[in-house]
Amino acid sequence: MTDTALTRLTIRRPDDWHLHLRDGAMLEGVLPHTAAHFGRAIVMPNLVPPVVTGAQAAAYRERIMAALPEGMSFQPLMVLYLTEETDPEDVAAAHAAGIATSVKLYPAGATTNSASGVRDFDKVRPVLEKMAEIGMPLCVHGEVTDSDIDIFDREAVFIDRVLHPIRKKVPDLRVVMEHVTTQDAVDYVRDHHKNLGATITTHHLIINRNHILAGGIKPHYYCLPVAKREQHRIALVEAATSGDERFFLGTDSAPHTDPAKLQACGCAGCFTAPNTMSCLAEVFEAAGKLKNLEAFASKNGPKFYGLPVNEETITLVKGEPVSYPDRIETDAGPVTVFDAGFPLHWRVEA
Repeated sequence: MTDTALTRLTIRRPDDWHLHLRDGAMLEGVLPHTAAHFGRAIVMPNLVPPVVTGAQAAAYRERIMAALPEGMSFQPLMVLYLTEETDPEDVAAAHAAGIATSVKLYPAGATTNSASGVRDFDKVRPVLEKMAEIGMPLCVHGEVTDSDIDIFDREAVFIDRVLHPIRKKVPDLRVVMEHVTTQDAVDYVRDHHKNLGATITTHHLIINRNHILAGGIKPHYYCLPVAKREQHRIALVEAATSGDERFFLGTDSAPHTDPAKLQACGCAGCFTAPNTMSCLAEVFEAAGKLKNLEAFASKNGPKFYGLPVNEETITLVKGEPVSYPDRIETDAGPVTVFDAGFPLHWRVEA
């Protein structure tokens, strides 16, 4: 049976290797939408204040589990926010205790709540060397923030100026290039096999920069890294659907209230948690690679992180178009759900 003839697909329960849950009322509002389909998630630490220490990560994990509705199963994988004051021994202790799965590198000012990020990379080298020693992955937001670098070029420049030098200085460091958006990043991962993986988001597989800008500004498509040219989107689809184990799902689902998005200086982020699996099934089917969806969403990530795949399964069923709410209501305010811009025929069977 060809992929295009499939109407039912059972896969291991997927994981999300890049997720924003926020905190407080927003956390309570969005968490059920991830836990409905995903077994685990790498949870971003860019709260205010950021999750910097092992103790803060443990406390945040407790708040997440307290917000999980009764009867749902979900495992948050906690991340420490890398600063120039991060203590290598605290990082190692948090990892040994099973509190922190990885550390996140934000160049200062790169995205939402990243002001505490790194400016001088030499100052964090002791942390990176300790992480390489203990096998703890570094997740990187791969953009430079120099004002003279065009926003559409920041990922490619980051690879040359920051990432490649870091990996040469600390070659045993395991690195995840998060939410890659360019052919440059895809090629870099393929050309540098050792200790390197990359996550790809749902929305970057679907939108290019025209979706944000053509015919009027669409703030709910605005994200960081920003969507690029169509040629880059095509490269991401090819990488994600290829079955290559170095590429895996990290939705970067990033909820913001509508008032925070719809203002003169709106927030960056697409909220894709509710409909990601439907969107991905459409993308993989269109590419004729539906049978590779399990590798991308359920197998490649655990392999990179040295974790077992989930024992549970989910089943996707194709039929009449499935609808999702335009927005969800939280006690923090309404949050608009990502609109793929085309009908979704795949749904997760209840």
